[in-house]
Amino acid sequence: MYKLLILPLLLCLPLGAWSQEKDLPTRLAETAEIYFDGRPQDALEQYIAISKETNARDAFLNAAFIALEQGNPKQAVDIMSSAYLLYPQDEDIIEFTAEAYLADGQYENAEKFYSQLPGGGERSEFILINLARAQQGMGENKLAERNLRQAAKGKYHTSLSNYLLGRVYETDKNWDKAAEAFGKAVAYDHQFTEARRHYARALEKDKQYNEAYRQYRILRSSSPRDTEAQAAVVRLRAKLTKSEKELTAHKERSTHTIVKPVVSLEGKLQPLRVALGTTAGGRPSHRSSVIFTPSHPFRITNKASGKTLAMGKAKETWRAELNKGQASLLSPAGKRYPFSGAVIVTPKSASAQEGATILIQKVMSGAGMTWASVDDKEYRGRLEIIHDKKRGTLLPVNLVNIEEYLMGVMSSEMPSGFPMNALRAQAVLARTYALKHLGKHKAYGYDLCDTQNCQVYGGVNAESEPGNAAVESTMGQVLLYKGKPVEAVFSANAGGFTQSAKEAGWYETPYLIPTSDYKDFDFNKIQPYQFKTLLQHPQDAYSRYDKHVSRAAYRWARVIDEKDLRQIIKRQRKDIGRITAIIPQRRGRSGYVSRVLVKGTKGSVTLTKENSIRSNLAPGMLRSTYFIVVPHYEERELKNFVFYGGGWGHGVGFCQTGSAGRAEAGQEYPEILMHYFPGTELKDTRKK
Repeated sequence: MYKLLILPLLLCLPLGAWSQEKDLPTRLAETAEIYFDGRPQDALEQYIAISKETNARDAFLNAAFIALEQGNPKQAVDIMSSAYLLYPQDEDIIEFTAEAYLADGQYENAEKFYSQLPGGGERSEFILINLARAQQGMGENKLAERNLRQAAKGKYHTSLSNYLLGRVYETDKNWDKAAEAFGKAVAYDHQFTEARRHYARALEKDKQYNEAYRQYRILRSSSPRDTEAQAAVVRLRAKLTKSEKELTAHKERSTHTIVKPVVSLEGKLQPLRVALGTTAGGRPSHRSSVIFTPSHPFRITNKASGKTLAMGKAKETWRAELNKGQASLLSPAGKRYPFSGAVIVTPKSASAQEGATILIQKVMSGAGMTWASVDDKEYRGRLEIIHDKKRGTLLPVNLVNIEEYLMGVMSSEMPSGFPMNALRAQAVLARTYALKHLGKHKAYGYDLCDTQNCQVYGGVNAESEPGNAAVESTMGQVLLYKGKPVEAVFSANAGGFTQSAKEAGWYETPYLIPTSDYKDFDFNKIQPYQFKTLLQHPQDAYSRYDKHVSRAAYRWARVIDEKDLRQIIKRQRKDIGRITAIIPQRRGRSGYVSRVLVKGTKGSVTLTKENSIRSNLAPGMLRSTYFIVVPHYEERELKNFVFYGGGWGHGVGFCQTGSAGRAEAGQEYPEILMHYFPGTELKDTRKK
């Protein structure tokens, strides 16, 4: 049992000598460094020693946090029971004690401590959720339901409270209320895959077949190996009252947009080759045809020889297709023009003030994501169609100058309703990224792809007036470090802290270091236990900005069933049996986890890369690696893991939402860029 005793002098000589030389804040800070160095067990022992010697509040909290994180809830209970005797009025102590009891399955004690905490405010949302979980463990389902309904009225745990409420209704076979609750969870956080799955099931049970079908389609798009979703899509087709076309919302386009060409008075703009409709990894997708409609009269030439193969009229729809390995062009009149290698479609307007565009049918967007779709899209510039014989596919590539390319990137990567200085900062970074990564996919025959593997590029349909203005007002400007374009990485939301490139498992970069977006929080004095507080009780930060963007980008939750996690690990790594624990083994100073041990009854696996951690711990993908994870038991059997997370993306470099918060506070785009990329310089490449 954990006891508040000073250790015998013989056993404490090193600690005693240390305590004589260093004050408590120094000792706590140095123990935190042990934790951040990837030695959580050593840090735990040090915090326990400090708490026994000094009764320091923060030492107790840190020790309990690490014990819970390392899968030792009984040890956390002992630690916090002792802390509570010393600090019976401290809300953090009470909450940590309650959570330790909850994690250990001592539901009555957990309820007793949660009931001591005051109601009201954002903090109460999370308290009500855990109070309900304790009550469910006690069999008090009606009390739990009441508390979850109250929590669901909140602001930052909306998805989790509605998900848990939906599970209550699901147990009662109240399918319409279950569907309503799960639907609210999904509306708040479209990445909450588990909520979407239960939503689809409840809809089907409630005989809302059209919407159930649509939700299963989304699940299938984000997880192609999802056999349940695949079977449901097939099963529900016979029950639809609308056509599949109506339900999948495929956007067809037949009219062209009048666009203004971007012209640089200082010289020629950098040309780019951007592949369209690529896979999630930026590789060519399989296409047996490319159907296109230029806005103006056009010429089709053989790329290798430069010879003209055909001429077309404005708004004629042509087709490039593969038939038995042979590529050819097909005119509206049915005339066929065989070709090998690649052809280039060049439309030409009659006026220099009017730009030409090309409509292309059925272009994939968001491959592997919940928002994946196949739509008709429109592009500036020219179209190259490559016959890739090795992969047996036709590959459409947009030939476009860098500034017009950026116009199709801006609103795809950042909401056009964000403040102008945030948009300008994004434009500079998008330009810098394109120049830095020119030729990234050279092996496939193009410079960049149109997915998140490079930058999301939606063409003319994704352009917006504010986005175009941001591009034009920063034309030619790039961010440099020692005269070279920086690694202009960005994420949708860093969750309050950006992490260093080194902590993300990349390479150490002088300007990609941790930065804080919190307004009243000392990042330099952070203690491990504070990540629980920051993630479960959101603090004020520039990245908490929630206009034109989901709050789930800043704080999110996921509930991953043990059986689902077991299958993911088995499929993607190896069979380790029933999952018994998820243990973060290394957490950086920004809170992002960079090494995770997943333990099972037949073995274990260690996840070390940012993308691997996100993709192996949840169906689809976790929003980020900035999370804490709590196991949930029912009748002493592990049922699921609850993730409390922050941010969306890798968290390195530029925080898009944070930039919006900073711009709204009056910061100009150069200042915003210098905050996220310290030591860099902004330069106009058009000026000598």
